[in-house]
Amino acid sequence: MDTPVASPARTPSAAARDRRPWLKHYPPGVPAEVTVDPRTTLVDVLELAFRQYASRDACACMDVRLRYRTIDDLSQALGAYLQSLGLERGARVALMMPNLPQYMVAIAAVLRAGYTVVNVNPLYTPRELEHQLKDSGAQAIVVLENFAATLEEAIGNTPVRHVVLAAMGDLLGFWKGNFVNFAVRHLKKMVPEFRLPLGEGRTVVRFNMAVALGTRMTLRRPDLTGDDVAFLQYTGGTTGVSKGATLTHRNVVANILQTEAWFKPVLDTVGHKQLTIVCALPLYHIFALTICYFMGARMGCMNLLIPNPRDIPGLVKTLGKYKVNMFPAVNTLFNALANDPDFARLDFSELVVSNGGGMAVQAATAAKWLKVTGCPVVEGCGLSETSPVATSNRLDKREFTGTIGLPIPSTDIAIRDDDGRDVPFGTPGEICIKGPQVMAGYWNRPDETAKVMTPDGYFKSGDVGVMDERGYIRIVDRKKDMILVSGFNVYPNEIEQVVALMPGVLECAAVGVPDEKSGEAVKLFVVKRDPTLTEEDVAKYCRDNFTAYKRPKYIEFRDDLPKSNVGKILRRELRH
Repeated sequence: MDTPVASPARTPSAAARDRRPWLKHYPPGVPAEVTVDPRTTLVDVLELAFRQYASRDACACMDVRLRYRTIDDLSQALGAYLQSLGLERGARVALMMPNLPQYMVAIAAVLRAGYTVVNVNPLYTPRELEHQLKDSGAQAIVVLENFAATLEEAIGNTPVRHVVLAAMGDLLGFWKGNFVNFAVRHLKKMVPEFRLPLGEGRTVVRFNMAVALGTRMTLRRPDLTGDDVAFLQYTGGTTGVSKGATLTHRNVVANILQTEAWFKPVLDTVGHKQLTIVCALPLYHIFALTICYFMGARMGCMNLLIPNPRDIPGLVKTLGKYKVNMFPAVNTLFNALANDPDFARLDFSELVVSNGGGMAVQAATAAKWLKVTGCPVVEGCGLSETSPVATSNRLDKREFTGTIGLPIPSTDIAIRDDDGRDVPFGTPGEICIKGPQVMAGYWNRPDETAKVMTPDGYFKSGDVGVMDERGYIRIVDRKKDMILVSGFNVYPNEIEQVVALMPGVLECAAVGVPDEKSGEAVKLFVVKRDPTLTEEDVAKYCRDNFTAYKRPKYIEFRDDLPKSNVGKILRRELRH
């Protein structure tokens, strides 16, 4: 089946222009709508790319390149192996890795086998991992051995029965792969000891062995449609505990076409050469998944995979070997690179798109990035629940607007009050999003889905924004108490529920406070039950129970916490 293309630009009616004022301010060549064939799946998108771009490089990692043809062959084999385990159509398969070629293979393999991908942050603690594996019902996991010790602690309480164990050097060739694995395991000691349980129907197999076994099998192509679930993308949503945003094939295909339509006029200025995307954002995050992996495949791009973007000197050294065209990132990464003197000496002559998301891009960072690279940062907005992109600034403008831009093609945005009524231009209200990229709901949580979906099909984002007469949207506040740390959602409820279980804690509250580096940071207020409790005790407990971005940066002891007349802790008073 042919993968659909964006529809040509249409001349909207006067009524549509009044209801969707942003259409009058679209860049030349960007259509008002894109057409999504309901039968088309992400498998169609990938397999078309494998055919069209077979001889092109699909990714580069640690100076090793893999072609689209290779990703095609490896994913067919791994998909066939997964099918041989007897998993039923639609079974959930978790992926727990940093940005490596194995991740690119595994995503394609799971989808081509007819299963659902559950992306997992590889830095999760055992508690966080256990929740996600249990909630999703994942029966299999592909995990980098560096994180197998975490899986060992969690797996006994989950439905996972099959483990595919990857090593860092698996796809780097015999000599380099063995050298990298030796260095990671024995010199850098980055692989803690682990012993994954066998028996009770459990299997553990090495990644390359799974691929070798799969090459002797035949991948059975499932009869998928756009309504099949492609991803469970875990997020706190706009409320409470982490839950899976259910993204169908149609949701993600739509967002690929929407973003491609928005990007294409600018990317076409590079000519017909293959584009290179810097994939420093983690592929388990929806931003990189859609923009780098899928839109990249659709356009035949090469992804420059960065396993550890926190290593700024290493990242700069890698970037010096390539001429890159697209650089998606969050404010913290833009800021770190823009202030690095070695980065400033690189060649940015072919960089045409620097798109920021995940967290607010600061004007000072955008100005410094433009000065260093000559390429403006284009800010947009998206959520896991919207696959993710919902709005973007124009890519053909150089000035930084401080807004999240205009709704992208086939997207409607309404600004509404607490009673669900649209508010006038310039009046704050909740940003509500409607379009083919909006999720099917939260996995097995109809009550939570009902809280965020309106009767007329809009998703309530939880952000308070203002739309001007042109359709540009500015976020002015957050309706919920969510804390945004370097583009990752942190939910006070989760922090408080876990810390409250700590012996010695009577009660606690978590809030977000401004932070120059990460946008916001977590501040924890604690009332002691045990007077000998120290800040280091609490910090160690948090290190054991939360992945890094959720850990409180500040811990403050109080004699009591401010409460309402019904006893609810007033977080807003703690923020001031």
